[in-house]
Amino acid sequence: MIGCGGLCGVLMKSSGTTELNSFYPIRPECQADVPAPRFKPRAGKTLSQRRWLASFSGDGHLDIAKVLRRIQRGGVHPSIKGEVWEFLLGCYDPNSTLEERNELKQRRRGQYDMWKAECQRMVPVIGSGKFITTPLVDDDGQIIDPSLVTVQTSDKKVLQWLQLLHQIGLDVVRTDRALVFYESEANQAKLWDVLSVYAWLDNDIGYVQGMNDICSPIIILIENEADCYWCFDRAMRRMRENFRCSASSMGVQSQLATLSQIIKTVDPKLHHHLEDLDGGEYLFAFRMLMVLFRREFSFADTLYLWELMWGMEYNPNIFINYEDPDSKTKGPSPANDKVLKQYGKFERKNVKTGHKEEHSALAVFLVASVLEIKNRRILNEAKGVDDVVKILGDITSNLDAKKACNEALKIQKKYLSKAKK
Repeated sequence: MIGCGGLCGVLMKSSGTTELNSFYPIRPECQADVPAPRFKPRAGKTLSQRRWLASFSGDGHLDIAKVLRRIQRGGVHPSIKGEVWEFLLGCYDPNSTLEERNELKQRRRGQYDMWKAECQRMVPVIGSGKFITTPLVDDDGQIIDPSLVTVQTSDKKVLQWLQLLHQIGLDVVRTDRALVFYESEANQAKLWDVLSVYAWLDNDIGYVQGMNDICSPIIILIENEADCYWCFDRAMRRMRENFRCSASSMGVQSQLATLSQIIKTVDPKLHHHLEDLDGGEYLFAFRMLMVLFRREFSFADTLYLWELMWGMEYNPNIFINYEDPDSKTKGPSPANDKVLKQYGKFERKNVKTGHKEEHSALAVFLVASVLEIKNRRILNEAKGVDDVVKILGDITSNLDAKKACNEALKIQKKYLSKAKK
């Protein structure tokens, strides 16, 4: 992990932007084009390293309710984001001990090393600190350069994977180019390795453009590559269906349909206006949902937004459900207020109301909150879908992540109350 040691308290009081630049430095030639982050670590609100460590008991149990409260107030300090995200995304159970987590971590690292070695035997450049951006096989499925591929392409799974690797490489080159971190080929190769191994293991979806944008922050925040893989895997458990594409449909369409239903319920006037503009399918929101607002926020603000969202969506059963989906042993039942506090604000409301709509993630309500924030402009100025896209494009670096999340919670409350009637 990126560490700040004893400097954490001092850094919290220093200039927020200067501090963020020390964690996510921008290349000098890009600084004029990169919007300044709105997020700044704030003493007393942001989860600091000191408060994070104080949230663990002697044997390592985490008081997740206390952590969620702090995250929802002011996000997570950059020095500890990686390890906090591992809990928010369900890599670890807050009720586990430090010894149990270390044992699980070593087992997972060994598993990743085996998978990576399997990939490396087929394409030796994997794990070499380099990566490829040119095709490995031609349109007929024949290997172009035998020195780069040491496996036959007769197997359909192997061929499909080989066809993806150069596309992953091209996307890696385009990923977060403004950051000094990716001036290093070794860091780019780390991102390529993780995405390549993931694509090999996911027989169904493999790799789709946009996954690089989800994976990149994890690569930057977490030092160990195997730990990065598992954190990315857990992140993809939430978002994977959005990347499922066929000739006739995109996975994210189910969330767009939910978005349409939400706006139709909470703001019929806006929905009808969008329908009149031929925007009733809400395809203009495709990118926001696909890569979780990566284009609408600066890098630092994206991280802040994600941890706010994951904190608000947190369910204490997430670890058990991921580790053993068929297990009959479930985590804490939300029978009392103490247990309910282990749920994030958004998920708590779903639990209380019994709302279980599969595609109504917080991200959908967040897009709805953006539309509501821009409601007046859309109604008065939008004469076509292109105008809606332009109005929404204006939010880049001008949107407050916490305000948007709180607005999303209000829309959720309004939607659930109206949906009941």
